[in-house]
Amino acid sequence: MVADGSDNSSERSSRSTVPGVPTIAQTADAVPQQTLPRPRIAPFAAFRIRSFRFQWSADAMTTWGSEMETLILAWYILVETDSPFLLGLLGALRFSGTLTAPIIGVIADRMSRKVMLIILRSGAGVSALALLLLVALELLQPWHVFVISGISGIFRPADNVLRQSLIADTVPRDMLMNASGLARTTQDSARIVGALLGAAMLSQLGIGWAYVGVTGFYVLSVLLGFGINPMRSSVQTVHANPFAEMKEGVKYMVGSPAIQPVMFLAFLVNLTAFPLTNGLLPVVARDVYTSDENGLGRMVATFALGALIGSLAMAALVNSRRPERFMMFTMVLWYLLLILFAQTDSLIVGLLLLALIGASISFCMVSMSVALMTFTKYEMRGRVMGVRMLAVYGLPLGLVVGGWLIEQYGVRPVISGYAVGGLIAAGLAVLKWPGLLSGFERGEHGL
Repeated sequence: MVADGSDNSSERSSRSTVPGVPTIAQTADAVPQQTLPRPRIAPFAAFRIRSFRFQWSADAMTTWGSEMETLILAWYILVETDSPFLLGLLGALRFSGTLTAPIIGVIADRMSRKVMLIILRSGAGVSALALLLLVALELLQPWHVFVISGISGIFRPADNVLRQSLIADTVPRDMLMNASGLARTTQDSARIVGALLGAAMLSQLGIGWAYVGVTGFYVLSVLLGFGINPMRSSVQTVHANPFAEMKEGVKYMVGSPAIQPVMFLAFLVNLTAFPLTNGLLPVVARDVYTSDENGLGRMVATFALGALIGSLAMAALVNSRRPERFMMFTMVLWYLLLILFAQTDSLIVGLLLLALIGASISFCMVSMSVALMTFTKYEMRGRVMGVRMLAVYGLPLGLVVGGWLIEQYGVRPVISGYAVGGLIAAGLAVLKWPGLLSGFERGEHGL
């Protein structure tokens, strides 16, 4: 295995010597790490890097199209079938490719992540175009939506693996929190744009013109992707067995006392916390607040606005040296807000709580990503993020079971039960891995 030889500006500066001035490495040796002053990072520092600007723009376009697509198809299926269970099943199909994520992670450690990203997003655009043609020919049926959603779901998990790995390849380590917070805004802004624009186009122009917008976003994403040029190239391996590399990656993760608990918590929040806002919100809009697609759009947009503010706060204000600890505090807050949301009958209070839930999600998930990247070696990054995507399988499981439970018991008991169960499991995780609160040692597990 041969690592690429590209240089990093921050690494070069740490090796430079000026008479009478100690190098960064010498300073770190002379002063205990915990007493070093924290570097001040400008709120939009990562945007100074050209490749990150292109990646942010490309990620925004693909996520905007994806969120429009999610809202349009969710409302279509709910109206056509009147089944919360089928709505949950549709949401689960968005993650049909999650099992391929570890293989994608292995490949991403061996070839250009940029090229892979462009290919995958082109595939997502083709699947959207296929559905657009069905609408134009007036042939669209609910089963078409399930089939195409399952196909396009193959591309989503791999896309997440690649975009997160590319961020760590593009920015210096001290900018990871800043860059991750800014990258998260692509998802948050997408929910605002996708919810409002998708709902408006669906209600005013119909599903056909709405899908023209979806396809257009995917095309722009592919074009912008050509401008990505990370500072580090993927590790190049010749004649290596990908399954042996995956086994090596799994062994590395099992041997890391920091990565194990983060992986467990990633599965936990996908199973118990994400189903409300990532698939079941149309049922809440219709059954609790008696809203139409425009009301659903306002709910999603409010939630996304809170998430966007949270992501910007993470990028501009938070520079935690213990992201695992910050992750735990915000996860608990997330669950408590879900319990409160399940109890309210007021739309105004519900919207306020949705905004706070969105902010807590951004705090928690950005911290989780930074923790993983902090404790993962560069040459293992693709594999670790690939296995991390397996945790997303908690979401389709939570969606399908949640949809069925809502049909049996109603919205409020299901949301409350999920949140209480998540809190209990998070508490047990802290008992098993005390480092989640006290902090893990960097040591050999760091970058």
